[in-house]
Amino acid sequence: MSVSRENVNDIERITVLRDPEIIIKTYLSMLNNIKGKWSHFADINSISQLPFMFDKIRETMLCAKGSREIRYRFITEITKDNLEFCKQVAETMEVRHLEGVKGNFGINDYEYISVLTTENQSELESPVATKTTTTTTPCAVYSNVKEDIQQHQRIFEILWNKAIPANQMIKEMEEGSIRYQTRIIEDSQEISKALYRLFANSNELDICLTPGGLQYTYEHFFEVIKKLSQKEQQEDGKNSVIRYVTSIGKDEVDLAKKFMDAGIRIRHVKGLPPMSFVVSDSEIAATIEKMESFKMVQSLLLSSEPAYANHFKTIFKEIWKNGIDLDERINDIKAGADLSDIEVIHRSPRARVLYLDLVKSAEKQVLLLFPTTGAFIRQQRMGVIRLCEERAKQGNVHVRILLPADKLTEQTIQTLRQDYPDHINIRYIEKAIGTKATVLVVDNRFSLVMELKDDSKQTFDEAIGLSTYSNSKAGVLSYAAIFEKLWHQSELYDKVKETNRLLESANARLELHQKMQQEFVNVAAHELRTPIQPILGMISVIRSRKELTDKKELNSYLALIDRNAQRLKRLAENLLDVARIEGQSLVLNKEQINLNRVISDTVQNDIRDHINSSNRLPVIFQPLDENGEIIYVEAEKERVIQVIENLISNSIKFTKNGTIVVSLYKSTDGKQAIVSIKDSGTGIDQEIFPRLFGKFATNSFQGTGLGLFISKNIIEGHGGKIWAQNNSDGIGATFAFSLPLVYL
Repeated sequence: MSVSRENVNDIERITVLRDPEIIIKTYLSMLNNIKGKWSHFADINSISQLPFMFDKIRETMLCAKGSREIRYRFITEITKDNLEFCKQVAETMEVRHLEGVKGNFGINDYEYISVLTTENQSELESPVATKTTTTTTPCAVYSNVKEDIQQHQRIFEILWNKAIPANQMIKEMEEGSIRYQTRIIEDSQEISKALYRLFANSNELDICLTPGGLQYTYEHFFEVIKKLSQKEQQEDGKNSVIRYVTSIGKDEVDLAKKFMDAGIRIRHVKGLPPMSFVVSDSEIAATIEKMESFKMVQSLLLSSEPAYANHFKTIFKEIWKNGIDLDERINDIKAGADLSDIEVIHRSPRARVLYLDLVKSAEKQVLLLFPTTGAFIRQQRMGVIRLCEERAKQGNVHVRILLPADKLTEQTIQTLRQDYPDHINIRYIEKAIGTKATVLVVDNRFSLVMELKDDSKQTFDEAIGLSTYSNSKAGVLSYAAIFEKLWHQSELYDKVKETNRLLESANARLELHQKMQQEFVNVAAHELRTPIQPILGMISVIRSRKELTDKKELNSYLALIDRNAQRLKRLAENLLDVARIEGQSLVLNKEQINLNRVISDTVQNDIRDHINSSNRLPVIFQPLDENGEIIYVEAEKERVIQVIENLISNSIKFTKNGTIVVSLYKSTDGKQAIVSIKDSGTGIDQEIFPRLFGKFATNSFQGTGLGLFISKNIIEGHGGKIWAQNNSDGIGATFAFSLPLVYL
């Protein structure tokens, strides 16, 4: 098969070639079609099994080299067996060494070929014996598809950049020099092979693994480490050259014993650096990934550099020196005297992670002391309060929180108290409590004290300084005792505060009562003087006149005296009603009454006495029942009239223009009769709204402020309700009351 440069791109195709001669011809054709560069990649097997092919290629390269400027590059694994061949190829091509390469392919500017070899076995029978022979059969894939060429060119570039120059490798092999290497492996299978090789080929091992590493090592490498340990013991009878440091808790004791029984020296260390590493006599392997028993780490630093190895050996030596032998650790755990640790944490992210983990681990109790409002808000934003809620809800954990009182946190505190009344208790402390640290105590077993560095910062990491973690029983209980003392102080503080609040409230009510009484006396005095003065004046006029022959004039005098006498009567009756209400002696003589008639008569007859001659406002009765249904209630007629008169009189007092509409209708459930009085006046002052139906509630120069108070008690005495609101259009107000209906 021959492909020329003129027609190589005419038809894109991918072809499988099985004939060795055609494969060789295709190679030669591709070499002749090179425009700028030729890139070749071949493993050891390809070189050794197809020497005839490389001879042809080399010959073509040598011929082409002098005719045009072409770059020839070749990647293979240089070994002692192919050293001479590689040296020869390096005379005409750029050659690089790459350890463990697999495959065989070549690329020019337009074409790509990949050669595979397969082994075939056949049996030859002879009179003496049956002989099995093995032959190799080449198979190739040819492609001139543009995308395929570009992809393999990129692959070759990646491999070329990873490989080392051939002259460097050849020199190392001929001079016997050692080549040191540092690399990062990110393939889990390659990591497994590298670690297995490191363990198997070492004479000594120092292993330092973070929590979880013990189970990880046992699952993946225990057997090879065990064999190394047994091998050393059998050869020289010395102690094991394998040393192991990790964090050993109650759950890891049995597993640690297996390592110890295998002859491996093992020690417990708390607060290990966040890196797992292994140091052999010639290499180090390290990772910062978390150890999980059944999962191989995904990234590993591997180095044979002596400087790295010595550095990690020094680190391990210090860690080992501070460790505790397994036997001693087991005895402490069995005796229940678990070793305590005190760790000073300089990095706030580390403190934050530990903080959240401790709250998550709570089984019985969480104590939290926040020195400032800012500390509470930052740590709420960080998720601490949410975790407390989860532990309270899911784990039945009791949470107690101390913090300064502040409007910024009031809503959150109230929500927590309402949602978790039995599991989350919160008390307030004074802002100046003498501490500038957040204190966490979990299950009276762990404490974390976080120093407040800058309360103006928005995030936890920026705000805190040093933190101190401890599981020392004495230290933890000391912080718990401090918390309890502050808790009881806050209880006393709350009681004193509540007492003061009650006293202040009582004083305020007393002052308000005295003020209202004084206002009432002033208003009552004014109300009394207003009708008395015209009565006395008219009597004086009548007495001064010996004869009054004009009956019309006399009747006007008497009418004036009568109206003011009625005002005095109503004032006296109101005072008597208030006395009866407060003495709970207000008696209602109920009967079935026609509420339609009572309202109509009141509007038509009685209300005219309340209308000032200069302000004759129309008062309209508007029954909303279109069928003219008569509404009956069981009530004292005079008292109902008294309420209606009070409400209409009140509307007249605050209305200069417009209309007063009295309406009667049923409630939506059909059980109540509702009477409403709507005006177009000034509306209800917001200041007086909260005490509208209380005694002496008035901001007018007319009246005593008793009418609404009396009306409320009369209606409630009948089993009804009374209310008021400003109209939605912003003009005037509506007063309404309800009474239970009676069906005849």
